[in-house]
Amino acid sequence: MPKTKEINLSLSGYNDIFSSTVNNTATDFASDNHGERIVEIPLAELHPPEFHPFNVNDDCAMDRLTENIRQYGVREPGLARPRADGGYELLAGNRRKRACERNEMPTMPVIIREMDDDDATIAMVDSNLEQRESLLFSEKAWAYKIKMEALNHNGVKGDKHSYEVLVEQTGESKNQIFRLIRLTDLIVGLLDMVDAKKIGFNPAVELSYLSQVEQTAVISAMENHGIKPSLSQAKRIKNLKLDGGLTIDMIDEILSESKSPIDENEDTGISSFRKYFPDGYTAKQMNNVISELLREWRSREGVLA
Repeated sequence: MPKTKEINLSLSGYNDIFSSTVNNTATDFASDNHGERIVEIPLAELHPPEFHPFNVNDDCAMDRLTENIRQYGVREPGLARPRADGGYELLAGNRRKRACERNEMPTMPVIIREMDDDDATIAMVDSNLEQRESLLFSEKAWAYKIKMEALNHNGVKGDKHSYEVLVEQTGESKNQIFRLIRLTDLIVGLLDMVDAKKIGFNPAVELSYLSQVEQTAVISAMENHGIKPSLSQAKRIKNLKLDGGLTIDMIDEILSESKSPIDENEDTGISSFRKYFPDGYTAKQMNNVISELLREWRSREGVLA
């Protein structure tokens, strides 16, 4: 049985998350008629969610949090729900728990709330989006995906769509939210490369349409040729996939091509001429054709000797 102790902590910034009353049993937690109470729970009884898209790393940000908690204690309580097999699922506060562990603190202040899976998912995502200093592409992608699924299960108040809730909450556009969610179709190896900036976000979105086998072939080609796919290469591979003509050899062939600066900036300048070329032409190929045509024209006009 957890050791309980009432604490008077401010919930500023957590009002939307911690607004409902906790249904604690009298034998486990102190309770009163004035709303939620915060209790100290042994760290050993706090477990991360079964699926937690947010990383807990011993990095510089964790060093700062550890020092802050060492000096001032945990000023914002975590949020947890009881687990069927004992202990508590810590929905909000896994980084704070890690900082407490590093400070060799035995307990952590937590609000315990009974929640179904969808409500738990929404609370977990909301608290992390609010509290995290920065998020990786993978963290955003999975957070947006699972929150939208939970909202769709629960139903959204009024005439809103689930994505509109995320647009208001995050400031991201509808298009950007759905492009981020596409990253969840990447295999772990490619998604890790996006986080590590070994592959760009836009090419990664295009490659998310490939099968797992094809994505594995992309990783192999990247390693073999020491490159990262350009946007134009990723688009060509995706188009071949959608047309049903993509093979593993084609992936290697396309990614083995040397890239010029214009390949990396296909969406500017020469891209306005793409409509005049067959599908699959790279920016470099278009540039070569246009250059040759201009040389012929200048020759006919007597501009060149």
